[in-house]
Amino acid sequence: MHERGLTRRGLLRGAAAGSAAAAAIASAGCSEQRRPVARPARPDPDVALLGELIAGKERFIALYRQAAAADPELAETLRPFERRHRAHLEELRRRLPPGVTPTPSGRTPDPADASGASPSAPPSVATAGPGAGSAEPAASPSASPSASPSAQVVTVDRLRAAERAAAAARPRQLATVSPSLAQLVACIGACEAAHVVALAATRSK
Repeated sequence: MHERGLTRRGLLRGAAAGSAAAAAIASAGCSEQRRPVARPARPDPDVALLGELIAGKERFIALYRQAAAADPELAETLRPFERRHRAHLEELRRRLPPGVTPTPSGRTPDPADASGASPSAPPSVATAGPGAGSAEPAASPSASPSASPSAQVVTVDRLRAAERAAAAARPRQLATVSPSLAQLVACIGACEAAHVVALAATRSK
Protein backbone atom coordinates (compact mmCIF):
# COMPACT_ATOMS: atom_id res chain seq x y z
CA MET A 1 0.00 0.00 0.00
CA HIS A 2 2.78 2.39 0.88
CA GLU A 3 4.51 1.79 -2.45
CA ARG A 4 1.24 2.29 -4.25
CA GLY A 5 0.73 5.61 -2.47
CA LEU A 6 4.18 6.81 -3.44
CA THR A 7 3.60 5.78 -7.01
CA ARG A 8 0.24 7.56 -7.08
CA ARG A 9 1.74 10.74 -5.65
CA GLY A 10 4.60 10.58 -8.13
CA LEU A 11 2.15 10.23 -10.96
CA LEU A 12 0.13 13.19 -9.72
CA ARG A 13 3.24 15.33 -9.45
CA GLY A 14 4.37 14.29 -12.89
CA ALA A 15 0.98 15.10 -14.36
CA ALA A 16 0.98 18.54 -12.69
CA ALA A 17 4.46 19.29 -13.99
CA GLY A 18 3.46 18.21 -17.48
CA SER A 19 0.38 20.46 -17.40
CA ALA A 20 2.47 23.43 -16.29
CA ALA A 21 4.98 22.83 -19.07
CA ALA A 22 2.21 22.55 -21.67
CA ALA A 23 0.64 25.77 -20.43
CA ALA A 24 4.01 27.56 -20.66
CA ILE A 25 4.54 26.32 -24.21
CA ALA A 26 1.03 27.38 -25.22
CA SER A 27 1.55 30.81 -23.67
CA ALA A 28 4.84 31.23 -25.50
CA GLY A 29 3.18 30.25 -28.75
CA CYS A 30 0.44 32.83 -28.28
CA SER A 31 2.96 35.55 -27.50
CA GLU A 32 4.86 34.65 -30.67
CA GLN A 33 1.69 34.99 -32.72
CA ARG A 34 0.84 38.36 -31.19
CA ARG A 35 4.09 40.01 -32.20
CA PRO A 36 3.39 42.82 -34.68
CA VAL A 37 4.53 42.20 -38.22
CA ALA A 38 7.19 44.68 -39.32
CA ARG A 39 5.96 46.79 -42.23
CA PRO A 40 8.33 47.94 -44.97
CA ALA A 41 9.46 51.53 -44.66
CA ARG A 42 7.63 53.99 -46.88
CA PRO A 43 9.73 55.37 -49.77
CA ASP A 44 11.31 58.77 -49.25
CA PRO A 45 9.07 61.37 -50.97
CA ASP A 46 12.07 63.19 -52.46
CA VAL A 47 13.49 60.00 -53.97
CA ALA A 48 10.11 58.95 -55.35
CA LEU A 49 9.54 62.32 -57.01
CA LEU A 50 13.08 62.42 -58.36
CA GLY A 51 12.42 59.10 -60.08
CA GLU A 52 9.28 60.50 -61.71
CA LEU A 53 10.96 63.70 -62.79
CA ILE A 54 14.00 61.94 -64.23
CA ALA A 55 11.81 59.62 -66.27
CA GLY A 56 9.82 62.61 -67.54
CA LYS A 57 12.94 64.53 -68.54
CA GLU A 58 14.30 61.52 -70.40
CA ARG A 59 11.04 61.36 -72.34
CA PHE A 60 11.23 65.08 -73.08
CA ILE A 61 14.72 64.76 -74.51
CA ALA A 62 13.60 61.84 -76.67
CA LEU A 63 10.64 63.86 -77.93
CA TYR A 64 12.79 66.84 -78.92
CA ARG A 65 15.21 64.56 -80.74
CA GLN A 66 12.34 62.95 -82.63
CA ALA A 67 10.98 66.39 -83.56
CA ALA A 68 14.39 67.52 -84.81
CA ALA A 69 14.77 64.35 -86.88
CA ALA A 70 11.30 64.84 -88.40
CA ASP A 71 11.99 68.48 -89.39
CA PRO A 72 15.71 69.25 -89.90
CA GLU A 73 14.92 72.93 -90.46
CA LEU A 74 13.68 73.12 -86.86
CA ALA A 75 16.57 71.16 -85.39
CA GLU A 76 18.71 74.22 -84.61
CA THR A 77 15.73 76.08 -83.13
CA LEU A 78 14.80 73.18 -80.87
CA ARG A 79 18.32 72.53 -79.64
CA PRO A 80 18.21 75.13 -76.79
CA PHE A 81 14.97 73.57 -75.50
CA GLU A 82 16.55 70.14 -75.41
CA ARG A 83 19.67 71.59 -73.78
CA ARG A 84 17.61 73.03 -70.92
CA HIS A 85 15.85 69.72 -70.36
CA ARG A 86 19.25 68.04 -70.25
CA ALA A 87 20.40 70.54 -67.61
CA HIS A 88 17.28 69.71 -65.56
CA LEU A 89 18.01 66.01 -65.94
CA GLU A 90 21.60 66.38 -64.78
CA GLU A 91 20.58 68.31 -61.67
CA LEU A 92 17.82 65.82 -60.81
CA ARG A 93 20.23 62.91 -61.13
CA ARG A 94 22.78 64.73 -59.00
CA ARG A 95 20.26 64.92 -56.16
CA LEU A 96 19.65 61.18 -56.01
CA PRO A 97 21.19 59.54 -52.91
CA PRO A 98 24.29 57.39 -53.60
CA GLY A 99 23.40 53.89 -54.78
CA VAL A 100 19.86 54.83 -55.86
CA THR A 101 18.80 55.02 -59.48
CA PRO A 102 15.32 55.42 -60.99
CA THR A 103 13.58 52.30 -62.21
CA PRO A 104 12.62 52.49 -65.90
CA SER A 105 8.91 52.51 -66.61
CA GLY A 106 9.31 50.68 -69.92
CA ARG A 107 6.92 52.97 -71.78
CA THR A 108 7.25 54.70 -75.14
CA PRO A 109 7.78 58.48 -74.93
CA ASP A 110 4.37 60.16 -74.90
CA PRO A 111 3.79 63.94 -74.94
CA ALA A 112 0.87 63.60 -72.55
CA ASP A 113 3.12 61.83 -70.06
CA ALA A 114 6.34 63.83 -70.35
CA SER A 115 5.76 65.51 -67.00
CA GLY A 116 6.84 62.31 -65.27
CA ALA A 117 3.68 62.52 -63.17
CA SER A 118 1.50 59.74 -64.53
CA PRO A 119 -0.99 58.77 -61.79
CA SER A 120 -1.51 55.29 -63.19
CA ALA A 121 2.08 54.05 -63.10
CA PRO A 122 4.49 56.16 -61.07
CA PRO A 123 8.12 55.14 -61.52
CA SER A 124 9.77 53.50 -58.57
CA VAL A 125 13.36 53.51 -57.42
CA ALA A 126 15.82 50.73 -56.74
CA THR A 127 18.96 50.63 -54.70
CA ALA A 128 22.25 49.65 -56.40
CA GLY A 129 20.78 47.56 -58.49
CA PRO A 130 14.42 57.04 -65.69
CA GLY A 131 17.22 56.75 -65.53
CA ALA A 132 11.79 55.31 -59.54
CA GLY A 133 16.46 51.55 -61.33
CA SER A 134 18.15 49.40 -63.68
CA ALA A 135 20.92 50.86 -65.76
CA GLU A 136 18.71 51.53 -68.80
CA PRO A 137 16.23 54.46 -68.70
CA ALA A 138 12.67 54.04 -69.93
CA ALA A 139 13.11 56.57 -72.69
CA SER A 140 16.82 57.08 -72.99
CA PRO A 141 17.81 60.07 -75.10
CA SER A 142 19.81 57.73 -77.29
CA ALA A 143 16.97 55.25 -77.74
CA SER A 144 15.70 54.79 -81.28
CA PRO A 145 12.16 56.02 -82.05
CA SER A 146 9.25 53.62 -81.77
CA ALA A 147 8.08 51.82 -84.87
CA SER A 148 4.70 53.53 -84.55
CA PRO A 149 4.35 56.38 -87.10
CA SER A 150 2.55 58.57 -84.55
CA ALA A 151 5.49 58.17 -82.17
CA GLN A 152 8.02 59.06 -84.89
CA VAL A 153 6.36 62.33 -85.92
CA VAL A 154 6.63 64.85 -83.08
CA THR A 155 5.39 68.28 -84.12
CA VAL A 156 5.85 71.60 -82.36
CA ASP A 157 2.22 71.41 -81.27
CA ARG A 158 2.88 68.10 -79.55
CA LEU A 159 5.94 69.55 -77.85
CA ARG A 160 3.85 72.47 -76.60
CA ALA A 161 1.24 70.07 -75.24
CA ALA A 162 3.95 68.15 -73.41
CA GLU A 163 5.47 71.29 -71.93
CA ARG A 164 2.05 72.62 -70.88
CA ALA A 165 1.14 69.35 -69.17
CA ALA A 166 4.47 69.23 -67.38
CA ALA A 167 4.25 72.82 -66.14
CA ALA A 168 0.70 72.23 -64.89
CA ALA A 169 1.81 69.14 -62.94
CA ARG A 170 4.57 70.86 -60.99
CA PRO A 171 2.45 72.61 -58.30
CA ARG A 172 0.89 69.27 -57.32
CA GLN A 173 4.35 67.78 -56.84
CA LEU A 174 5.49 70.28 -54.21
CA ALA A 175 3.33 69.32 -51.23
CA THR A 176 5.28 66.41 -49.73
CA VAL A 177 8.90 67.07 -50.72
CA SER A 178 11.70 68.98 -49.03
CA PRO A 179 11.94 72.76 -49.50
CA SER A 180 15.11 72.50 -51.59
CA LEU A 181 13.58 70.01 -54.02
CA ALA A 182 10.33 72.00 -54.10
CA GLN A 183 12.31 75.06 -55.15
CA LEU A 184 14.00 73.14 -57.96
CA VAL A 185 10.68 71.70 -59.17
CA ALA A 186 9.14 75.19 -59.18
CA CYS A 187 12.05 76.48 -61.28
CA ILE A 188 11.68 73.58 -63.69
CA GLY A 189 7.96 74.30 -64.01
CA ALA A 190 8.63 77.96 -64.74
CA CYS A 191 11.08 76.97 -67.48
CA GLU A 192 8.55 74.57 -69.00
CA ALA A 193 5.88 77.30 -68.95
CA ALA A 194 8.29 79.60 -70.77
CA HIS A 195 8.85 76.85 -73.33
CA VAL A 196 5.12 76.82 -74.09
CA VAL A 197 5.26 80.50 -75.05
CA ALA A 198 8.53 80.18 -76.96
CA LEU A 199 7.30 77.18 -78.94
CA ALA A 200 4.19 79.12 -79.97
CA ALA A 201 6.46 81.73 -81.52
CA THR A 202 8.47 79.00 -83.22
CA ARG A 203 5.33 77.47 -84.72
CA SER A 204 4.18 80.83 -86.13
CA LYS A 205 7.39 81.39 -88.10
